[in-house]
Amino acid sequence: MPVRPGHGGPEHDTGSRSAELAGFLSGLHGRVDPAHMAAAANCVIDTLGCIAHGADQPWSRAGARHALATGPGACTVVGWPDRASPAMAAFANGAAAHAFELDDVHEEAVNHPGVVVVPAALAVAEELDASGPAFLEAVVAGYEAMGRAGLAVGPISHMLAGFHPTSMSGVFGAAAAAGHLRRLDAAGLNHAFGIAASLASGTMEFTSSGGMAKRIHAARAAEGGIMAAALAAQGFEGARDGLAGRYGFCRVFTDDPQPERLTERLGERWMIDEITVKPYAACSDVHAMIQATSELVAAHGVAADQIDRITVDGPTKAAELNDMDGTQSVMAAQYSARFNIAAAVLADPADPSTYHPDRIADPALAALQARVATTVPDPVFDATYAWKQGARVRITLTDGRVLERTVHGQRGSMHDPLSDEEIERKFRMLARGRLDAAIPEVVRTLPERTAAYLTRRLRSD
Repeated sequence: MPVRPGHGGPEHDTGSRSAELAGFLSGLHGRVDPAHMAAAANCVIDTLGCIAHGADQPWSRAGARHALATGPGACTVVGWPDRASPAMAAFANGAAAHAFELDDVHEEAVNHPGVVVVPAALAVAEELDASGPAFLEAVVAGYEAMGRAGLAVGPISHMLAGFHPTSMSGVFGAAAAAGHLRRLDAAGLNHAFGIAASLASGTMEFTSSGGMAKRIHAARAAEGGIMAAALAAQGFEGARDGLAGRYGFCRVFTDDPQPERLTERLGERWMIDEITVKPYAACSDVHAMIQATSELVAAHGVAADQIDRITVDGPTKAAELNDMDGTQSVMAAQYSARFNIAAAVLADPADPSTYHPDRIADPALAALQARVATTVPDPVFDATYAWKQGARVRITLTDGRVLERTVHGQRGSMHDPLSDEEIERKFRMLARGRLDAAIPEVVRTLPERTAAYLTRRLRSD
């Protein structure tokens, strides 16, 4: 529903950066370029594949049971016959989407927009019986808000301080997507951003002491953004500069605030143009390492028993937050640089079954992981992190030969993107036996249909 006339009023037009971003996003109705609508469709297809695969994970099922226990609703929870409220359906689908490190990435903002924005947009579109174009526009708006919030908080400082960017900046992406579908005006969307700033949460402690909390970070962001937009639609007022104000999101959660990036080149630079679609079920910060290792193995026919040691140069972030024993848990395996390099020799990181508990317990993987050295920070890769990911892998063989490969701009990123066909192939691999294989075609026809045409195909009833 449109925000009520006069909500906020002239006195709320503060000229803040938050208000400027809200003003731009609220004007997107019917004005999104077809190329960006097509990019949104690819993001939806990829995220639905992630949801289909992730919905079977134990942490996702726990999240869905929680969502459904809060009471009945009208919105689809993928993989379940029962329905939930918009916020809780987005929570459940967000948890499933973020369940197995398969989700898309905005590298420079160091966040995963699809797993927050798509579940939020899908739920609100279903609630409001929105058109297909409005749904895809909401995805574009959500990616824009989430990406810009992630950039403006100074993403590297933000993450190294221990905040998880997806859950922190995600709430603004969900608020923008939900606000677009509710047709909030500029003042209303700015209020939603102000409310969302109080809902941002999530730390990186999972990289240190484990647990499942990371799996619901996207879920909470999707839920919170829907709440923020719904409250704004009811006349609830948020902070007038919730993103960039003195105590706004972009200043409180970082030592390197960059609030100017909220509005820099608005309408020229689009976040949805800069998305990495993951070819591997692992943290994207180790993808260049996986790719470099895989290419060396393929080019030289390297076998594990030929390897004396492997060294790797990469960004400081990977050296500090991706150096762990990957055989300890699924999460550790998906985050560990050393494990993934070993897996690129002995397994297939493009296959999610590589990270199954039984597979990561393979003694051969542990033995090869032990021959992979800790990542050494390299200023060359720090200089482009995370806008352009890079790594250099050297494999020293038992016969003394040294094989070296550098990847700078990994496969799936905007520097080397996957094709539409490759994205659809990934969807079908992940969704096999779980979702209709025709979903990609359904999504691509949404500009001529309603969002309900898609949600009906996602139901298990």
